[in-house]
Amino acid sequence: MEELERVLSRYATSQDLMDKIRYTAESLSMDFDRWGEPYVSGPSLYLLIVAETNFDAYTDPMGANRWPIERCRVVNESPDTFTEVTQDVAASQDGAVVVTGDGTIQEQMVRVRSPSREYINTFEKLEYADWMGAKHMSALETSIREEVLWVITLSEENGRVTTFLDGTYQDYPREDIGGRWRPE
Repeated sequence: MEELERVLSRYATSQDLMDKIRYTAESLSMDFDRWGEPYVSGPSLYLLIVAETNFDAYTDPMGANRWPIERCRVVNESPDTFTEVTQDVAASQDGAVVVTGDGTIQEQMVRVRSPSREYINTFEKLEYADWMGAKHMSALETSIREEVLWVITLSEENGRVTTFLDGTYQDYPREDIGGRWRPE
C-alpha cells in the first residue's frame, strides 16, 4: 500500500487526466444513437492508466491493433483531437489502450492477463456484477495491480461507462451519464 501511495503522489495531476478520459468515454456513449438496435455494436473502450511504461509483465500485444500516435500522442495535448481519435479507435480496434500517468498514450494496444488466483485471493473478495462481461471482469481484476492507477471501460452493448480503482468500480449506466447537464 505504501508503494501505491508513492506512485499516486508522483501523479498528483492524474485526476485531471482521469476526468478527461471519463468525459471522453461518456461523450462517445452519448453521441452514439443506435444503442439497442439488433445486430449493432456501439463504440467499445478499455483503457488503463498505468504508473510506468513497462507493462509487459501483465500484457500481451493485441496483434496489429494500434493507437494512432501520429494523430494523438498525449491525452491532454488537444482534448478535441483525443476525443476524435478515441472515437475512431473505439469503433475499429480491439484491445486495451495504455496511457501512462503523465498522459502519454502507448501505440500498441494490448490484452491484459488476469492476475494469478493467489494474487487475487490476497485482495478482498472482488465483487463481479451480473452485467459484467469478459472486458469488465478483466478491468476489475486489472485494477488491483499496483502498477495500474485506474481503468475505464465503455460497453459496446449499452453505452455503460465504468471506472475501476483498487478492486472497486463505479458504474454509470448510459441513462445516468451527464446527470443534470444531460440534454433531454
